Amino acid sequence: MRTVRTVYVNGEFVSEDQAHVSIFDRGFLMADGVYEVVSVLDAKLLDFPGHLARLKRSLEALEIANPLEDDEYLSVHRELVARNGITDGLVYLQVTRGNPGDRDFAYPAAETPQTVVMFTQAKPGLADAPAARTGWKVITTEDLRWHRRDIKTVQLLFPSMAKMEAKAKGADDAWLVEDGKVTEGTSNNAYIVKGGKIITRQLSHDILHGITRAAVLRFAREAQMQVEERSFTIEEAQDADEAFVTSASAFVMPVVEIDGASVGDGKVGHVATRLREIYLDESRKTAV
Repeated sequence: MRTVRTVYVNGEFVSEDQAHVSIFDRGFLMADGVYEVVSVLDAKLLDFPGHLARLKRSLEALEIANPLEDDEYLSVHRELVARNGITDGLVYLQVTRGNPGDRDFAYPAAETPQTVVMFTQAKPGLADAPAARTGWKVITTEDLRWHRRDIKTVQLLFPSMAKMEAKAKGADDAWLVEDGKVTEGTSNNAYIVKGGKIITRQLSHDILHGITRAAVLRFAREAQMQVEERSFTIEEAQDADEAFVTSASAFVMPVVEIDGASVGDGKVGHVATRLREIYLDESRKTAV
């Protein structure tokens, strides 16, 4: 029998079966909200300051007031991890523009309280995913999302559709393509490795500014690996020596096949493997 979780809703810790949000909440009606997902390893939070900084950036971009102080966010995350006995897993945080009491395209009055919800997901063995040893297979599909992908909003329908297209084709994920160049995966940043050089798309409104991406690139440079931030084509990716993705929950995940074509020798490469090791080791050291 599944354990009933304790979740956080607007200042209160409640049982998940007692958690409620209004039908007039703009997150429900308009996808008018942002979110973050923080990984938990050994009951500690990974890259928490980075996730908090991006949350603030997303809120500011949408002109949503930040409802909590930094120490409050941290306190609630830690409390949820403790109350739910999470050793390895995730904490999901969502902030919406709130409940104006009715539906309207115009933003509600500034004094409308934001809605804040948080919950945990237990993922035993999160750092030891078997896929990290075998690699993912990905397909490609046209990127039809809006053009502020740098804001981590809750409007995730198209990435979900792309993920389901990948599943239907026997793949693990989809890489999204715009103007002939890869933007990112459905919920991750995309990379290739050619001649020892790590290549990934530069930051802009076109992709999410991944917290794991920033850490991995920093660790790669510290390890004297070459990094080039530029866009790349599917053909380049299929001709690469290695490919991989990064995200808060997948960490560094090798990609061994793109649209049915093997990447390199079709096996997990040493660059992705080494970066995963470095990321997990270094992130554990700074986890809170």
